Amino acid sequence: MIKYKTREEIELIRESAIIVSKTLGLMASKIKPGITPLQLDAWAEEFIRDQGAVPGFLGLYDYPNAIITSVNEQVVHGIPTDRPLEEGDIVGVDIGALKNGYYGDHAYTFEVGEVEPKTKKLLEVTKECLDLGIAQVKKGNRMGDLSYAIQNHAESNGYGVVRELVGHGLGKDMHESPEVPNFGKRGRGPMFREGLVIAIEPMINMGTRNVKQLADGWTIVTADKKPSAHFEHNVAVIDGKAEVLSTFDYVDQELSKAKA
Repeated sequence: MIKYKTREEIELIRESAIIVSKTLGLMASKIKPGITPLQLDAWAEEFIRDQGAVPGFLGLYDYPNAIITSVNEQVVHGIPTDRPLEEGDIVGVDIGALKNGYYGDHAYTFEVGEVEPKTKKLLEVTKECLDLGIAQVKKGNRMGDLSYAIQNHAESNGYGVVRELVGHGLGKDMHESPEVPNFGKRGRGPMFREGLVIAIEPMINMGTRNVKQLADGWTIVTADKKPSAHFEHNVAVIDGKAEVLSTFDYVDQELSKAKA
């Protein structure tokens, strides 16, 4: 059952999403070789609480931390550890925030120092997949149009598209209907209607699309141990077209400062 949102509800989701956006900006300012994911977790939790929100993932399905940190071949759901990040790593940081009864939830995959050109390309293409998916969110289109756009772009670049994990509706619950697959056929699935709010999150692997779960019960890794990238935005259908409620602007500002 899809729960379509009022304008007022969408604004509350946007507020939570922007808290996540700002937290991801904080992560961008902190991530460098030698920093541990557990340090990022502590900084993120403090920041989220300072915004009058609570970490959306902490305790959700008994998850033990405030944020998710997925390093290199970890696709998603990586639990923060005390292993320092190293030059050339990538780390996907997925963050949720709950404020005024509504969730925000989005993610960014960061480079740690200088990464290999082929890894950089994986991140670029995955972010392009996200943008292409968002572009399909409009009146008259269906979920399959979004799913196909992501799959087609990833596979045309030689990458694997994870099947076992998908995006989702977003609102008073972190995970609502409908599912938002990153693979599919045009013209299939639910129609995009006014008030729909979804989290679109391509999970794209450098090699095989196949994944497996580690013994911790959470961490998903690529079957061939090649890197995986993950970017996520929260998107609402307003006046028949996509409006992105989250933003990477805070991340971009921090990354620009680092390059200056």
